[in-house]
Amino acid sequence: MEERKQRLRGHRKVREGTVVSHSGNKTIVVEVETRRRHPRYEKVVTFYRKFHTHDEQNQAKVGDRVRIVETRPLSRLKRWRLLTVLACGRASEPVESETVAPPERPEVTGA
Repeated sequence: MEERKQRLRGHRKVREGTVVSHSGNKTIVVEVETRRRHPRYEKVVTFYRKFHTHDEQNQAKVGDRVRIVETRPLSRLKRWRLLTVLACGRASEPVESETVAPPERPEVTGA
């Protein structure tokens, strides 16, 4: 029994996902996509789950593809830490809209 516990203790879950938010200092939110076949209807269903992740060096940006690993509880929500950044993505940058004057309306005079 003890041997089995020792073997399982060192095994930590590893997930890959996309950074969707940079919430606070040293914290990112990673969205992981999982696809499973529905047991009855046989359709492939996509599930999305968000994990609050510890990012010690603040190196991950929104849109990056990252690998995270399970760890001890670091705060109320953080149970994962950043392992590596796999690919850099682009964050959606706000587009500056041109200021357009509203169309002029003709004055209506009452009779």
